[in-house]
Amino acid sequence: MTEQYDFIIVGAGSAGCVLAERLSENGRYSVLLLEAGGSDRRFYVSLPLGYGKLFYDKRLNWSYQTEVDPGLNHKPDYWPRGKILGGSSSINAMVWIRGHPSDYEDWGRIAGDSWGWEAVCRAYRAIEDNEAGGDTYRGSGGPLFISSNKRDLHPLVDRFLAAAQTAGHKFNSDFNGANQEGVGIYQMTIKNGRRNSTARAFLKRAIKRKNLRVITRAHVTKVVLENKRAVGVEYTLDGLNKTVFSKREVVLAGGAINTPQLLMLSGIGPADHLKNHGITVEHDNANVGKNLNDHIGINYTWQVSVPTYNDILRPWWGKLWVGLQYAVTRGGPLAKSINHAGGFFRTTADHARPNMQLYFQAFSTVIPRVGERPLLTPDPFSGVSIGLSNCRPTSRGKIELRSADPFEAPKITANALSTEQDVAEMLAAVKELRKIANQTPFKDIIVKELRPGIELQTDEAMIHDLRERSGTVYHPSCTTRMGQDPNQSVVDPSLRVYGVDGLRVCDASIFPTLIAGNTNAASILVGWIGADKIMEH
Repeated sequence: MTEQYDFIIVGAGSAGCVLAERLSENGRYSVLLLEAGGSDRRFYVSLPLGYGKLFYDKRLNWSYQTEVDPGLNHKPDYWPRGKILGGSSSINAMVWIRGHPSDYEDWGRIAGDSWGWEAVCRAYRAIEDNEAGGDTYRGSGGPLFISSNKRDLHPLVDRFLAAAQTAGHKFNSDFNGANQEGVGIYQMTIKNGRRNSTARAFLKRAIKRKNLRVITRAHVTKVVLENKRAVGVEYTLDGLNKTVFSKREVVLAGGAINTPQLLMLSGIGPADHLKNHGITVEHDNANVGKNLNDHIGINYTWQVSVPTYNDILRPWWGKLWVGLQYAVTRGGPLAKSINHAGGFFRTTADHARPNMQLYFQAFSTVIPRVGERPLLTPDPFSGVSIGLSNCRPTSRGKIELRSADPFEAPKITANALSTEQDVAEMLAAVKELRKIANQTPFKDIIVKELRPGIELQTDEAMIHDLRERSGTVYHPSCTTRMGQDPNQSVVDPSLRVYGVDGLRVCDASIFPTLIAGNTNAASILVGWIGADKIMEH
């Protein structure tokens, strides 16, 4: 018997869960949601600070690794991506940043008014249930609760904010409001002390509907095409190969890595590249997998003379205490992201908008375990970090097939810090970190600079350190970008794949340009507007 649904969604991530909820809402359409990962019902997924435990867990994480990167001193970079209901919204740091309004003005110029700031702001207000209440910018009563993050902030947040303001950065009470620039407290996708992923906020509302079916551990291997129309997908489940058909559309929501990989496996992409892997070319589009854009970040770290999270999260008795605190009150360090505060700034006045993002952490990890990226283990002394990432990098990478085997990870060429502009901006930005740290009252608690160390003073030495210690901040995008010109894009402004009927892409891969800030909000936005586009047809 042929299995058919009106809509097949591939990927239950940040955008896919939104799509599933909205497309099934009116009850008129049958919807199938296929997810390669498993359930999000895991303790460390719901525990906000538990995301460190998910960083290397291959049961929940694709755990990608890039090619050796000349821009990172000829080292590969590690790229975790969610392989679980909720996708990367189930393993990320939960910071809620929409992006600068001008980012969406750029989108509007590239893809039309429905992606411009006015339309996008309306969509965000419909999505949000902001703890601070609704206003011209914030939403109230939407499906996604956004925490104001004012409870249980570490006391050192006040020192950081005061020092940053002394260094010339204005206080900003809402990075998602009228102005993005300045320093302040980050809003979070946390609700009642638990991670508020898209699986929790959207899919949980829909999963009991009779017209929605969700299949986990279903690895989609190919889009089935007939006469340049998507009519279904092939997937594996429990070692068996299955095919399911769509009456209306197939929607790919696998993210900036998996979506271009699946398109190419299905014969949609650069013709020569597909032929080299023995794949029949269904539609030649050189843009599939190209234009990879990602934010690159680095931390500067100091030993300090007052207690930080290191002092409570490292010893056994401290872990017991914060565990009890969380169990009784749903509060304390475990109920938060490690990034309590941060901000946005311009490295020079020549920039019309912020080009750097800040992150403050009352925590340090300069002594990782063997083979572990500095993230998971607090240092055995009081330490703090101020991190940054670039907002609009000019470096571009690409996603390619490594083989025609759908179970082999694709080839990721990041090309981080491959332009002089990116290096110059990062160099100016890390100097700003030292400027902030040298202000009262922050400098009053500093014992010494641990990373990179105060002995590094020349531009040459600091650039070498940048290349040695920088890495992704987990925001890959733009690999099947949207646009009105099919010669420069993969999907049109309605997210339909050029050259193929019945097939759309709806995830961060369609970003025309990378926004300033964390990308989870924008990925959810794409799912929301994407559902509107589908329903219009």
